Amino acid sequence: MLNRRTLLTIGGATVLTGLIPAAPAIALPSVDMEMVLLAAQVDPPKTGTGITTGAGPHVLEVERALNAKGLLASASVDGHFGTATISAYATWQRSLGYAGLDANGLPGPTSLARLGEGRYTVSRTVQTGTRTSTYGGKQVNARTRDMLAAADAQLGWGLTLDQGSYTTEDPTSAGTHDGGGAVDVAVGSLTTTQRWETVRALRTVGFAAWLRTPSQGSWPYHIHAVAVLDSDASTPAANQVHDYYMGRNGLANHAADDTPSAYRVAFTWWEEYGR
Repeated sequence: MLNRRTLLTIGGATVLTGLIPAAPAIALPSVDMEMVLLAAQVDPPKTGTGITTGAGPHVLEVERALNAKGLLASASVDGHFGTATISAYATWQRSLGYAGLDANGLPGPTSLARLGEGRYTVSRTVQTGTRTSTYGGKQVNARTRDMLAAADAQLGWGLTLDQGSYTTEDPTSAGTHDGGGAVDVAVGSLTTTQRWETVRALRTVGFAAWLRTPSQGSWPYHIHAVAVLDSDASTPAANQVHDYYMGRNGLANHAADDTPSAYRVAFTWWEEYGR
């Protein structure tokens, strides 16, 4: 702590008094971006306003900042990153000049830091990286590319993508591939065991991943995967992260995940996997 001296005038003479402790600097709270993004993907589809484990205090700081800017009602400052908070955050992003995926209501590192100026600092930032990366000739962002490479390294066969990210080429995808982090993996040449092992490898590095079968819809066998905490995710893809977190199948019926227990892993994401 710094101290300062004080000058006083006594009987026409200026004297130097003793040291006076300076006021200590007030430390700003730290907002964990990983926890905020997790809540932003898991909370909106919830019934009620349950708080995602570990995220509440960090979401509260973001909501207080949105409220201070007149973007979020006080009643919604509750630690639950629900649809009202998503909408308020998207308005904040647009006020910064962002549009499209950059104003989807999922916090990015720049908008989150700007919102917190003078209020909080940001820790454990999540970067999606360039959107023009590719994997096997399919477009993905840099984070998704690195995740696929890490999953691929666990397998004895190469991952082949049927569909990448940032694309609307397949209408059966229901908008999940419109943003970042979503891929479909071809499995037609793999055995049943290899298909499930691929699901497990993808989940291990931080994808919400499921084996899709022709009995579920108008598609061939493939694996659909969404990168958890990808801030470029479309709303349908983010909702699938919610389903995965809740142990569901990511389909319109929201049924229980049918992945055999031997191929399930604890819920995680890329940055946590790297630690």
